[in-house]
Amino acid sequence: MLEFLLCSLITIVPDWLYRRFRQGKRWGQEINVYTLWYELRWGLTACAMLTVGLITVVFYYHPSTTNAVSYFRTVTVLSEGGGRVSEVFVENEDYLKEGDPIFKLDSRSQLAAVATARARIAEVDALIAVSASELNAARANVDQAEASLEQSMDEQRRALALFNQGSSAVSEREVERLENIVAAREATLQSVQSSLVGTETRVTVQYPAQRASAEASLDQAEAELSKTLVVAGVDGQIQQFGLHPGDYVNPILRPAGILVPQASGVGRFQAGFNQVNTRVIKEGMLGEISCLSNPLRVVPMVVVRIQDVIAAGQFRPSDRLIDIQEFARPGTTTVVMEPLYPDALDNIPPGSKCIANLYTSNHDKLDDPEIGSIHRLALHAVDAVGIAHAAILRLQALMLPIRTLVLSGH
Repeated sequence: MLEFLLCSLITIVPDWLYRRFRQGKRWGQEINVYTLWYELRWGLTACAMLTVGLITVVFYYHPSTTNAVSYFRTVTVLSEGGGRVSEVFVENEDYLKEGDPIFKLDSRSQLAAVATARARIAEVDALIAVSASELNAARANVDQAEASLEQSMDEQRRALALFNQGSSAVSEREVERLENIVAAREATLQSVQSSLVGTETRVTVQYPAQRASAEASLDQAEAELSKTLVVAGVDGQIQQFGLHPGDYVNPILRPAGILVPQASGVGRFQAGFNQVNTRVIKEGMLGEISCLSNPLRVVPMVVVRIQDVIAAGQFRPSDRLIDIQEFARPGTTTVVMEPLYPDALDNIPPGSKCIANLYTSNHDKLDDPEIGSIHRLALHAVDAVGIAHAAILRLQALMLPIRTLVLSGH
């Protein structure tokens, strides 16, 4: 309507002025409801063509959308395992800091597992203490066996020397007996040395391995115990929380609530513009938004990022071929905007539904002395019609409360 009114000022109005003051035709006589088209056909036709062209230029070079939202992240409050609630530390809508406890599950089985793991560690420590005395005893047995073997070998050497000298004090049978004693004590020494090696292996390898296994079991049991206490992972406000002691929580079937991070979605808006406008939307482009949560206020914005893909072409691998007809509805170009001035989005909470405009600026191109006059005039015209779109946004902002509260019937 605004474009039509502007275009009529340079088409229909001059046509009527010509009819009125040049041809002397008057409203209600020569110009009436029945002769309106015939008398003002040139002005009406020119107005319609100019209006269509102006609207096309305005909405192409200065795109707008009613789909602008400040998305925010939510964190589902879940336990890592199912269980019955034993304690609840917060209430709905409480503000939490990172690490604050939220609720606790029944942990009797986990506490028993921790106690068992600690008892196993104590048992292994006792075995290590006992094996230390066994190790000392094995070493003493080795020393004793070595001394006995040395004594037997000395006796054998003396008897053998006397026997070789032909002494009647030592018989051949005595020499053989001493050889058998030496052999027996060598076997005894090997036996106690093997026992010593076994004891040392238990002390240095087996028992430390058993203790490490027991410590790992304790760590696992303590990790399972820690899972029974659910804490806040980020600063934020808890919502939709209604747990009470005795309730059963399951990470798949029943979450406990939602935690809204404190800074999520603040100071950033995402807007979906028509694909036709993709070529003219650039990073650094200025824009404006007006939101339902704070009507009658227009906030200047700047484009900080343009999504590289259009979500309408997204697919997931499945067991059937994709029919292109399913994607017949065109998607939008997603644009991320931030406020041009600090604190400009105060009193506009995350999740607000907004309308947004972007404005093409040809200021840098107009500074180029090599462009022609017609090109320069066209660029001036494109920048100038942005005022019309800015006026439309402000009219929409004025009508937003009326349309929402009165005309919508809600």
